[in-house]
Amino acid sequence: MGATNGVEITGPMHERYDEILTDDALALVADLHRRFESRRQELLAARGRRQEEISAGADLDFLPETKAVRDDPDWRVAPPAPGITDRRVEITGPTDRKMTVNALNSGAKVWLADFEDANTPLWENMIGGQLNLRDALDRAIDFSTPEGREYTLGDDSELATIVVRPRGWHLDEKHILVDGQRVSGGVVDFALYLFHCARRQIAKGKGPYFYLPKMQSHLEARLWNEIFVRAQESLGIERGTIRATVLIETVPAAFEMEEILYELREHSAGLNAGRWDYLFSIIKTHRTRGRRFLLPERNAVTMTAPFMRAYTELLVRTCHKRGAHAIGGMAAFIPSRRDPEVNKVALAKVRDDKSRESGDGFDGSWVAHPDLVPVAMEVFDGVLGERPHQIDRTRDDVSVSAADLLDVASAGGGVTEAGLRGNVNVAVQYLAAWLGGNGAVAIHNLMEDAATAEISRSQIWQWLHNDVALDDGTPVTGALVERLIREELAAVRAAGNLDPALLERATALFKDVALADDYAEFLTLPAYEQMP
Repeated sequence: MGATNGVEITGPMHERYDEILTDDALALVADLHRRFESRRQELLAARGRRQEEISAGADLDFLPETKAVRDDPDWRVAPPAPGITDRRVEITGPTDRKMTVNALNSGAKVWLADFEDANTPLWENMIGGQLNLRDALDRAIDFSTPEGREYTLGDDSELATIVVRPRGWHLDEKHILVDGQRVSGGVVDFALYLFHCARRQIAKGKGPYFYLPKMQSHLEARLWNEIFVRAQESLGIERGTIRATVLIETVPAAFEMEEILYELREHSAGLNAGRWDYLFSIIKTHRTRGRRFLLPERNAVTMTAPFMRAYTELLVRTCHKRGAHAIGGMAAFIPSRRDPEVNKVALAKVRDDKSRESGDGFDGSWVAHPDLVPVAMEVFDGVLGERPHQIDRTRDDVSVSAADLLDVASAGGGVTEAGLRGNVNVAVQYLAAWLGGNGAVAIHNLMEDAATAEISRSQIWQWLHNDVALDDGTPVTGALVERLIREELAAVRAAGNLDPALLERATALFKDVALADDYAEFLTLPAYEQMP
């Protein structure tokens, strides 16, 4: 499409795309871009300055300039909104047609309709996903398998509430230009969904709800709040109708939980413990700080590690102190309908995970697969009963210091060749799938997304740059990693499940983000530039 009022679409216009990319919807995108893009760029630059300070030896701490917000006992976020009052089980997944139908029918209370880490920003995924969400709200969506199985939506009263996760602040949308400039991917995702689906959700007695990812400061939350206010004014929607849950999945954000809730308070739906991205952030933020911040291989880091307990317990305490939902992390295990033993192990791990979360005071939690909804629901039912949440459990017993949050060494453990191989294997397989348009990938009975690929490559980078040795004394060197890449690539090729050309591109990309001297802030940034 040529430029209209300064807006240019550079991506292909497939069938029905004109239903989403309307002049009025794009006018909202353009207005938000022109008003707020300079602020986004300022905040991204502020991230860089903060990282420089940490890399130079400064430790994160609670902000002295916002102490009054933390100390004020009186403020609360808005009461829970219709459709997200009871959030005991939430299912996550991308917005393809099959997932849309299955997630809404899953029995979960909420579906996190993901345009971010469980998705790849392929143009067809982004606009096709918007069509699928609108069609779902219009009950105009179904799905048929090649074997002839048909999936249709159940009764409206039993469908999960849609909560959309747009892209993070760091990602652009290269197929939509305003005044010749790329638009924030998150603004595109938010504005298109709000324009087409807000009134549809309101008509169903709910509202337009969002999950906000990758946030690093309360100032970034303030920017989202200002965008919400402007968008509601533009569309004639009552202020406060939008609600947003913030993923606390970066270490800097963990030190600003109360301030983030405060900035969004009229639009806040709580906080979520985004555990995998949080581990990625621990590594990335402290990657040059030596052994004090070295994590063992990722499968050895559990939620019972003291620094992870500090993070999750502080989140529950913070949310309930301010009347907000606290939502737990992802159960990434994938049950097997063919292997009873794999299924038994997966369900037991999910039960243990959700029992810990519900016992700690979380009001709900995530699963990645419909077959995990019943076990998670059973656990939270056992704690909540008929109550929609346990916000009244304020966890006054919790006291967390900055030192507790930064006690990474408490995780213990070391690095094995098996762990190093696992990181290589998962990252290469995931990147190949990602480049092919699939962002939620089942690998070794786990649902992997961009966060776990980020952990895998970041750990290798950190081990290489901090003179780490394997448990048998072998130094982790570039030559060792290169050898393991060759061996794991041969094994993946032999399995024959992935396109060889995509594997070659994925391997080259992996080397760039794991072995280069300069650390790439997000692997999705160079990967996105390789997409059409």
